[in-house]
Amino acid sequence: MLKSCLLFSVLILFAIHPAIAEDTGNIKTVKVLPLPAFGYSPETSTYIGAVSLFTFNFNKDSISRQSNAKIEFNYTWRKQVILDCGWNLFSENEAWFSKGQIVYSRFPDLYYGIGTATADAGRVTYNSNRFMFDVSILKQIRFKIFTGINLKYTAYWKVRPLNSDTLYYTELRSCQSYGIGYAVLKDSRNNILTPLKGMYTNIAATCNFSEHRYLKLTLDLRSYKTWNDKYTMAARIINDFTLGDPPFFDYSVLGGDKFVRGYYFGRYRDKNLSSLQTEFRLPLFRRFGLAVFGGVSRLYPDLQRLIVSSSMFNGGLGLRFVVDKTDKTSLRIDYALGSKNNNGFYVSFGESF
Repeated sequence: MLKSCLLFSVLILFAIHPAIAEDTGNIKTVKVLPLPAFGYSPETSTYIGAVSLFTFNFNKDSISRQSNAKIEFNYTWRKQVILDCGWNLFSENEAWFSKGQIVYSRFPDLYYGIGTATADAGRVTYNSNRFMFDVSILKQIRFKIFTGINLKYTAYWKVRPLNSDTLYYTELRSCQSYGIGYAVLKDSRNNILTPLKGMYTNIAATCNFSEHRYLKLTLDLRSYKTWNDKYTMAARIINDFTLGDPPFFDYSVLGGDKFVRGYYFGRYRDKNLSSLQTEFRLPLFRRFGLAVFGGVSRLYPDLQRLIVSSSMFNGGLGLRFVVDKTDKTSLRIDYALGSKNNNGFYVSFGESF
């Protein structure tokens, strides 16, 4: 915790400097925000690195929202290496939209098995190399409604246990999967990075090919409403269903700094997930703000178990520090509690959703 506080102080000093920008006449078309990166999560412990956040709009029309991209490299106190590139790109008049992510990591991690009844005593520490490519190419067919294909490739290799325990899981092995799917997206958010109003609805079906063929269906709903340009209420509902037998890395999971905070990412996993997450954000003073969040989730092996499965709760408080006043990009510090004595402390850029 002390290391994280010291790194936070260093980041504040860097963050108050203006971003690098390129201008065309009086219209700013490119803005680059290079920053030292640091953060903390239960999965990584403290990490340090570098990140460049790009926002740009080369389109001459007045309706296209800003495109953005991120390149980030981090090294963690647990000797994990993470390289993450992501983007949201709009063409002129938002006729086309592409979003995607490319991630490479070398990652010592924990695995507890499948289901919500797994015991802490069943934990296995393992190492793996990971690569993930996920891209969607969508065409606007009506106002703010996009449709198109999504492609995904994920590989885990050099999967091996790191402790001397005799306990091991047969599914925990090197494998890969290929996916091709179809998506419909309605996105009326006023800003992709820090939305204050609007809706986001994504419906996707992806056929995946691995050791076994399986189908993933995802429904992701998000809503944002702001009062007096200060107080924002955000809500997210996600349903993630799997038909078939996916590899261990493609089960639905709780946790992480982006979704269902308060749980170690992957501590609980199963074929299906239903979750509601809410967050209320308000300013404090100057660049600082506060967030209160919470939610309820259920993991279950099939639809028949949805009603009888136990609920997993989470809730917490967060502090925000605005790094970029124009785009309201923030440094986020959250502490969350979950069911079954789970908890998590997170430091990251950007809102959780």
